[in-house]
Amino acid sequence: MLTLKALRSNMNETQAQAAKIIGVSPDTWMNWENAKTFPNVRQINKITSHYGVTYDEINFLPRSTV
Repeated sequence: MLTLKALRSNMNETQAQAAKIIGVSPDTWMNWENAKTFPNVRQINKITSHYGVTYDEINFLPRSTV
């Protein structure tokens, strides 16, 4: 399973770049990476499409809870 940070890093994107691609603010993306909030279905679809992964391949929880 890959975290949002890993997906973003693998594409050499900053949080700001990833946020712009998905259509959210950099703060929103940062909150997702820190598991403070979570993307909705539409946003998840954009994430999976952009990064070429399935929903099941993404870990939305921080390592300490997995």
